[in-house]
Amino acid sequence: MVAAGKTTGEGWSSRSAFILAAVGAAVGLGNIWRFPTLAGESGGGAFVIFYIACVFLLGLPLVLSEVFIGRVGQTDAVGSIRKVAQASKASPGWSIFGGIGAVAAFLIVSFYSVVAGWVLYYAGVMGWDLVQAITSGDFFRGALAGENEAQIQQRLGDMFASWPLLLVMHLGFMGLTLYIVARGVSSGIEKAATYLMPAFFVLLIGLVVYGAIEGDIGEAAAFLFTPDWSKLTPEVMNSALGQALFSLSLGVAGLITYGSYIKEKSNLGATAAMIAIADTSVALLAGLMIFPIVFAVGLDPAAGPTLVFQTLPFAFQTMPGGALFGFLFFLLILVAAITSSISLLEVPTAWGIGELGWSRPKSALVFGVGAFLIGIFCLLGYNVLSDVRPLGFWSLFAETDILDTIDGFTGKIMLPLGALLTSLFIGWKADGNLLRTTTGLSPIAFGVWRFLIAWLCPLAVTIILVTGLFPSILGG
Repeated sequence: MVAAGKTTGEGWSSRSAFILAAVGAAVGLGNIWRFPTLAGESGGGAFVIFYIACVFLLGLPLVLSEVFIGRVGQTDAVGSIRKVAQASKASPGWSIFGGIGAVAAFLIVSFYSVVAGWVLYYAGVMGWDLVQAITSGDFFRGALAGENEAQIQQRLGDMFASWPLLLVMHLGFMGLTLYIVARGVSSGIEKAATYLMPAFFVLLIGLVVYGAIEGDIGEAAAFLFTPDWSKLTPEVMNSALGQALFSLSLGVAGLITYGSYIKEKSNLGATAAMIAIADTSVALLAGLMIFPIVFAVGLDPAAGPTLVFQTLPFAFQTMPGGALFGFLFFLLILVAAITSSISLLEVPTAWGIGELGWSRPKSALVFGVGAFLIGIFCLLGYNVLSDVRPLGFWSLFAETDILDTIDGFTGKIMLPLGALLTSLFIGWKADGNLLRTTTGLSPIAFGVWRFLIAWLCPLAVTIILVTGLFPSILGG
């Protein structure tokens, strides 16, 4: 019988390696796709300012809490929480939120891979378009030459209708994720973060500069940073609050798992702050990358989820160098998706290693294949299983397809519940001396953090959980 909570024996080679990997875990489709979508739908500035406040008043305390648990526990999320509880003379039953996080991460990566497969498809389309531009001698032409707006928009519907295409994209993306995780922390996850994150930031800055030159940066900046407080409705505030937690990958035990690979002593407070600042900066830069292009060609910033896959490809068609920068844009999103999916698959993989005693390749393979199979049902929900409603008996999910049901269940219930239990555990049960000595916070910073995590975070996350379950409270 293998002892539960067995350490993997793996660790980051340096503090900077952990920060790169943790930022990669947080930065994903939530920053590049979901944040601009919500900002556009919510009217811009007021949403953005409230979102930033939520990140630092709620997200940052939770980031530090998760990293702390992992640093003390030095094993999978469930085992790490159990060890902190033991050291704090609290019930080992608190480890349940580690289990909730591991299950949530497993379910999320199953449909996340499908959505990332859409990005992979568009990166391929734009890449082939760039090749054609180069071979035709018109390197700086717009994207998707010869297609009209209707054809560009129809491409998304055609992709959804083709389950073999969706399956191939899903397989390719999940296969890459599984390969990296199976290689381990130093040879797989850290190496991927070391190469991918610098490339990500180079692409991001380059595309922001392109948007500033070819787009309407003035109108975009005004839209993002000039608040119209009349638009800050309860629904908008709730969206900003949820996005703050979602974009930092809180509630899925990813930062607990990554924190368990920290071997040397370091200032966890400063490290958590760097993660939150980097993640928020990426979201804001994504807005400054996308909205100048949207405004320059007179498109609607409130286009919703189709903004990335239908609105922007058409925008790139009308802009100089659109073939090149359209490809770079989808390559950027693909890199962000990979770094996040790695962290999601790592959570259940670490649980298999720590709690079941499996080898890393076996654990990664079991959970990777399992997530892939669930993802197949998700992608079939857009075509041959489009009439299936898995939780149709529940009014909250009565009209949602397979993918959106899993997305909604994890996002509205499991993630807020995991974040709520994390805040209650750290705020009320964890030993104060252990918290103080491990985090390295000054007395004032420690007092502020403990207050936020014990009082403000539980209240805010409870609001997310209750309004998610009962949207009629907000008029939804």
